Amino acid sequence: AVMRQRVLDLDGDLDIQSFVQRLALHLTSSEATTFLLGEYLERESDNNVVFTVADGIIWLYQAIERNSMVRKLQVVKMRGQGQLPGLHTARITESGMQVFPRLSKPDQQSFDVCPPKQSRLSTGVPIIDQMMGGGIPAGYTTLIAGPSGSGKTVLSNQFLLEGGRAGEHGIIAIFEKRPSEYLETTPHGQEFAQLVRDKKLEVLYLRPLDLSIDETLVALREAVERTGAKRAVIDSLSGLELALAPTFREDFRESLYRMLGALTALGVTVMATVELTDSFTDFPLSPQAVSFLTDAVIVQRYVEVAGQLKRVLAVVKVRASQHSKELREYEITEDGLRVLPDSLSQYDGLLTGRPQERAWPGPDGVKLP
Repeated sequence: AVMRQRVLDLDGDLDIQSFVQRLALHLTSSEATTFLLGEYLERESDNNVVFTVADGIIWLYQAIERNSMVRKLQVVKMRGQGQLPGLHTARITESGMQVFPRLSKPDQQSFDVCPPKQSRLSTGVPIIDQMMGGGIPAGYTTLIAGPSGSGKTVLSNQFLLEGGRAGEHGIIAIFEKRPSEYLETTPHGQEFAQLVRDKKLEVLYLRPLDLSIDETLVALREAVERTGAKRAVIDSLSGLELALAPTFREDFRESLYRMLGALTALGVTVMATVELTDSFTDFPLSPQAVSFLTDAVIVQRYVEVAGQLKRVLAVVKVRASQHSKELREYEITEDGLRVLPDSLSQYDGLLTGRPQERAWPGPDGVKLP
């Protein structure tokens, strides 16, 4: 039964109220589940009789910002039961309306599936595992931050490949390239493609118009449940932020926090990459200060040494674990990311843009070059 209050030709509010109450009583006695449709402004909900009689109220919004248009849904009221608070993203497709519920705090039972923190997962690069104190603790989120071309994607690929070789399933969410293009640019493209064919790895291309964090999470969660994945890569957070509709970018950090928490609650170890602008005047760990949301942080940088541009990395953070404080040089080869065995301890000021080779004291205490 559909009613539009605005077309009723009744005299006065009392007639409208009487009609709505009698209509509700009639429909209830008939055991009919009824939807009443109306076009209202938010301020009209305060003293409208329809809103007092209805057992449930669902409010639909349409947010327009610049060239972006996003539909949202809110369950304002549901008599006799709780509802999920907040605004939920909705999308109208050929199959009808699809709603992506706003992520809430995971149930306590979901945390029970998390693997014990003492177990460690290999990154696929033995020296980085050593620098992290034995690998990435299972159930952790790790951020790989670095400038363009520094090898963030290569390292995240090796993390997934290492899992595939150990029989673990994985998923990867990409935002900047299509899957076919993505597989062509990684050093392990053929092995990567074989894992996809063997159903051990699923590549999710998430670049619809006006994406939302909750829509992204639904796709990731369904992929984890479908594949039984234990490793997940988000490549990259910078691409994810650009894919979001403008209305969702203001609370990007809050949404990212909820998304990472939901994934690790499923028992997944997450690695995410993020684009970082190289600077020799400070030491940023991530844009928009999102590094504190993750359990571990690996930073990649460019440095100039003896007139040559070199890549270095450092493990900045591994929560509740000891880790190396060294800056290590690495290379991107046909086999992937390879950390060189020698450290750069003979240099001072590598991150300032003006590195100098350290002078060592001679036998008589005289500093030698």
